Amino acid sequence: MRDPQIDYAAVFHALPGMVALLTPDLVYVDANDDFLRLAGRTREQVLGRYIFDVFPENPNEPAAAGMRETRESMERALATGERDTMALLRYDIEDPHRPGQWQEHYWSPVNAPVLGPDGRAVLIVHRVEEVTDLIRAFGRRGGDTRDRVLEAELYTRARELQELNERLRKAHAREREVALALQAAMLPVPGPSRHRTAVRYRPAIGALNVCGDWYDLADLPDGGLAASVGDVVGHGLVAACAMGQLRSALSAACRVADGPGQALDALGLYARSVEGAESSTAATAFVDWGDRSIVYSCAGHPPPALLSPDGAVTFLDGATDPPLGARPEHVPRLQASAPFVADSVLVLYTDGLIERRDEDIDVGLDRLADSLTRHRQADPDALADALLADLLPPKGNTDDTALVIIRL
Repeated sequence: MRDPQIDYAAVFHALPGMVALLTPDLVYVDANDDFLRLAGRTREQVLGRYIFDVFPENPNEPAAAGMRETRESMERALATGERDTMALLRYDIEDPHRPGQWQEHYWSPVNAPVLGPDGRAVLIVHRVEEVTDLIRAFGRRGGDTRDRVLEAELYTRARELQELNERLRKAHAREREVALALQAAMLPVPGPSRHRTAVRYRPAIGALNVCGDWYDLADLPDGGLAASVGDVVGHGLVAACAMGQLRSALSAACRVADGPGQALDALGLYARSVEGAESSTAATAFVDWGDRSIVYSCAGHPPPALLSPDGAVTFLDGATDPPLGARPEHVPRLQASAPFVADSVLVLYTDGLIERRDEDIDVGLDRLADSLTRHRQADPDALADALLADLLPPKGNTDDTALVIIRL
């Protein structure tokens, strides 16, 4: 059976309920028949015009906030790439036949972004339910006074919910801002070094699931280099604080330990006393340029990747143990060694770079290996940028990502 040929323009205009399409500049590009009919506007009065020129705020209502709240909802949808549902909203409409006369209306709006190939919002779907009659119907049997009382009560409760939602949203944004600032302070970009390295940190987009990932580079007393990445299970300020403590502890342990296994041993014992550090993961690699070897150890963390000059990629998975503090009794950590040739590349990363909820982790590892092979001749900074561009979704990842690259 052949697929039916669907006229989506005709479907859009026949949709029950009010639906309009706007540009990111909030200019109408289309509106369905119900939208025009219930809003009392013609197509010519709407299309190509700024939304708040078509529907300005009622000047007779000093406390009116419909225009501001609608604009903020649309801007959130554009910024986050996610649907934004508004609470019950009073937004009066001027009578098109009697200028200066305003009709009281109550609406229940939803704003949803339409994403382009690059993951950016190119349109807003503005769907509105007209609920004025529903609100007024609550008290009809009790007369006009009862009707108005119930109408006012319902609207008041809806506004309270909207205000609570706004306070929670602002608190959420503030905590995220503080957590990111703390994260940035504890993950400074390394200064000049004799080694060719690059580091990156990318927070999750539009979420508080940030500030649990870290990276570290430490010069060892014998002239080698210790590279580490880690991931705290929590998020927000708690994760940022735990991350800072674990990163500092591991950096110190690497400088005095006999190897990465012993360094992670010490970190695991320390993690048991740090709030929010339970079941955190980490990977550490010691680079020895004298004998051209990498000694590494992983605590529940994705394996480092070793890129050879010919483009072959090996995942260093010979020393993988459970996450920090996960064992009921202390057991020494495993460590393993791998040789490398000049001009190889060592890559340590957190799971935000490779993991996706809808696919097996091996798919992400294959994607990483393919990107490394294609960009094998790039310097560390260019390679780091290429990996993030290739592997992170265009509209942003749902988990934060840390990355360390060393040209050996």
